[in-house]
Amino acid sequence: MDPADLPLLSVRSPADLLAAVPYLLGFHPADSLVVVALREKRVVFVARADLPDGSVRPFPPDLSLPPDLAMSGGQSGGDTLSGIAAAAREVAKYITEVVTRQDADAAVVVGYGPAERVTPAVDAVRPALEIAGLLVLDVLRVTDRRYWSYFCVTPECCPPEGNRYDPTASPIAAAATFAGKVALPDRATLVRQVAPVDGPVRESMHQATRRAQSRAATLINAAPSADLLGERALGRAGESAIRTAMERQRTGGRLTDDEAAWLSVLLTHLPVRDHAWERTDDVDWHQTLWLDLTRRAEPGLVAAPASLLAFAAWRSGDGALAAVAVERALRDQPDYSLALLLGEILHNGVQPSTLDGWPGGPAGDPGTEHGPYRRRPGRHRSPRDARNRDSRHRAARNRASQRRSRPSVS
Repeated sequence: MDPADLPLLSVRSPADLLAAVPYLLGFHPADSLVVVALREKRVVFVARADLPDGSVRPFPPDLSLPPDLAMSGGQSGGDTLSGIAAAAREVAKYITEVVTRQDADAAVVVGYGPAERVTPAVDAVRPALEIAGLLVLDVLRVTDRRYWSYFCVTPECCPPEGNRYDPTASPIAAAATFAGKVALPDRATLVRQVAPVDGPVRESMHQATRRAQSRAATLINAAPSADLLGERALGRAGESAIRTAMERQRTGGRLTDDEAAWLSVLLTHLPVRDHAWERTDDVDWHQTLWLDLTRRAEPGLVAAPASLLAFAAWRSGDGALAAVAVERALRDQPDYSLALLLGEILHNGVQPSTLDGWPGGPAGDPGTEHGPYRRRPGRHRSPRDARNRDSRHRAARNRASQRRSRPSVS
């Protein structure tokens, strides 16, 4: 979530900050290292990584670039404590690199979990942030709804048993909830939000997709000889399907199973996918549309809508949703270039504001090139150009494979 989306609130105590973190992340963290970055006393960025535990836990083989997956960068051999320390240094190095890109001047470090795992992590990240030029305002540990400050040794305000706090009872939580912000119970709940539908809905989509694939084959076979492989016919059909989907979603409707299946099949045609990408931005219903299609699409057809969901979520400042959407895309197609590109963006902590003025069709009329998202001469770079940058995509895939044992943030 973009910190700017939260109502303007004053954080006056560690308990206030801890109440805000779940709304900044979109879920309540556990076994996590969180760095809240500030500029001129305002939150500008929040990074989260799983606590290192010194074990060897490589990425699952079906993921090439999971930008926020549970991992530790553990060591093979050696005792557990040395493994934790080594992994903590790696986490600290990476998370510091990401935070310092945000032009922050201060930070608060929070570790969620038992002391034996939190302490090595915060001991590594604090000096790394300070060396990078950030003022570390506080370092906190949260365990079982109690918090301790590593900076405070005064028993009156920092008792040995810790300070109890209730994140749901804070005025910060109340104000965020009133503003429509949600903090899910945990990250697993967020992952379930992008999970495939099942039961009768899945069977209906399976049948609808078979019909859509047959329809696409007929369209290609009926194309004139000048239309090589039906490129133009598929392109026209895709533009029409995207226009229908966006207009339907914008007005509060939803695609039928046949319409959703048809769009999911057409999105495998890269010019159609790029046409949709050019028209996707931080509008709420764009996320709703691509989330719905991500869940309903058949295996093998998920990567495109999941990548579009990731892009829409990232543009709106919801990095946590963007991360799980990229994971879902890469489970479907591990070498899908758009998902790899978005994973690289998330991995490096690129701010959504870098694409302010992103061109495309306006929300009110997604089939045109006019309005608030119209093309800007001299500034527009079509996503279609991405297909001409295969070398960059190959490099991204290579970097992804090299980072299989590196920590990630959300």
